[in-house]
Amino acid sequence: MTGAAAEAVRENGARSSYRALNARRRMILAGLFLLLLLSFIADLMIGPARYAASDVVRALVMPDSVPVAVRVVIWDIRLPVALMAVVTGASLAMAGAQMQTILNNPLASPFTLGISAAASFGAALALVFGVAILPFAVDYIVPLNAFIAAMGAAMLIHVLSQSRGVTTETVILLGIALVFTFNALLALLQFFASEQALGAVVFWMMGSLTKASWHKLAITSAVVVLCVPLFMRRAWALTTLRLGDEKAASFGIDVRRLRLEIMLLVSLLAAVPVSFVGTIGFIGLVGPHIARMVIGEDQRFFLPASALAGAAILSASSVVSKSLIPGLIFPISIVTALIGVPFFFSLILTNRKRSW
Repeated sequence: MTGAAAEAVRENGARSSYRALNARRRMILAGLFLLLLLSFIADLMIGPARYAASDVVRALVMPDSVPVAVRVVIWDIRLPVALMAVVTGASLAMAGAQMQTILNNPLASPFTLGISAAASFGAALALVFGVAILPFAVDYIVPLNAFIAAMGAAMLIHVLSQSRGVTTETVILLGIALVFTFNALLALLQFFASEQALGAVVFWMMGSLTKASWHKLAITSAVVVLCVPLFMRRAWALTTLRLGDEKAASFGIDVRRLRLEIMLLVSLLAAVPVSFVGTIGFIGLVGPHIARMVIGEDQRFFLPASALAGAAILSASSVVSKSLIPGLIFPISIVTALIGVPFFFSLILTNRKRSW
């Protein structure tokens, strides 16, 4: 066999392997989507009144074929909550995935970097003292305060990460410092809060999907629809960034500008859902790591896998929160913490033995 023929054989083999790898990745994405769909249907089925899966599907596809009571419960009460779980889970997981990518740290997420704690503090300002960061928007004082505080924390993290001599490990420590700072300020607000305001703050900090509405869902979905194409347009550059800053720069990528663009999008993606549903931890940490373990670092597949994993986890958590005690809905952050904390410990212990 000539050298040219051998080279052609190797090239064909490489192409076949690449096509097989991509086919496997698409199968994994399909599997994650199926898990999400099953969890979503279960979320619509379970509640004070339980319905069969066939009733739920008929209510969604042919609303006129089910009793009025079933249609009202599914469409007006449960569907906004179930869809909000899906969209919020996807948003937080994608935000965590891109934070881990641009900071090159497996512990980066909106929760661990203080963005969620900042949102809680902004919301508490409104709930305790009625302070509006934007005085002309008093009708949306709580979500806007939470959003602005979360965006401010994210931008502070980005500015500090660009300082000379700051490593990714230092950025995580800065994020943890922000968490403690905002938690201390939050405790101070709770100390001065009235009994009614204190109850509202605690409920908001626990995170809840029960106040979801079509309006809030539309805003959160619009942010996802805006951010995803921008992420996918930079998929090659983000994948290359995982090879290191110098390697990415050698390919002509403006690393500093890329990090700024992605951090702005991540801030928006993390702040909007948190401002509506409260603090929900660990989705932005667990979702991306599940995606990375099953599908790899290629952003064309890693990003949608992270979104599907995060959406499935939060949707399943919503099901669990309604199933533990019949008639009682547990705060969603309690369930996600029970899932996320063991994973967080295993991640820390694993990274002591090998580099990420």
